[in-house]
Amino acid sequence: MKDFLQQVKATYAAFDASHDFDHIERVMQNAEAILQTEPAADAELIRYAVLLHDVSDKKYTDSKEAEDRLIAMLVLDAEREAKLRHIIEAVSFNGGNEIATTMLEAKIVRDADRLDAIGAVGIARTFAFGGAKGRKLYDTTEEVRENMTEAEYRSRNSASVTHFYEKLLKLKDLMTTPKGQELVASRHAFMEQFLQQLQMERDGKA
Repeated sequence: MKDFLQQVKATYAAFDASHDFDHIERVMQNAEAILQTEPAADAELIRYAVLLHDVSDKKYTDSKEAEDRLIAMLVLDAEREAKLRHIIEAVSFNGGNEIATTMLEAKIVRDADRLDAIGAVGIARTFAFGGAKGRKLYDTTEEVRENMTEAEYRSRNSASVTHFYEKLLKLKDLMTTPKGQELVASRHAFMEQFLQQLQMERDGKA
């Protein structure tokens, strides 16, 4: 397990600050909080999925080599490996084209990851990613897209503030676990407050 964790950390070390191992640790903390209220869930699979859910993130790679290699190190039976892969696949928002899932473990990891996409940390991560990709802070002329395909979602180098409206503000209503729904409220409210303050500063009213 020590070698496994070292290789997981080495994979995330190549990503920018929005998807580094600190992100994984925060998602793990969120998942553990949700697990406290979901005793029927498979905690081991959830922890593995948290560790691996971004190693093959399409924002950074078109390959699943790292995911396949790291899953192989866990030496799971076929059924548990299939479940783990489903959880990982179910996490991504994909421009509103997330895959359907009824698996409790997938819902927990998805909620845990989305909690880290909003609130103060979510705001910081959005601008960290935008900076790494050379995106504008905001663009008042940019159209907020609805009903995108995954390809459309990933193809445009949208301003960071546009991302709030295309994804982050939608996450509150997409939480599926009771604990996730409880935890999301204050983070969503803080994000709305931030956007209001940003608008006032942009307009010279604050």
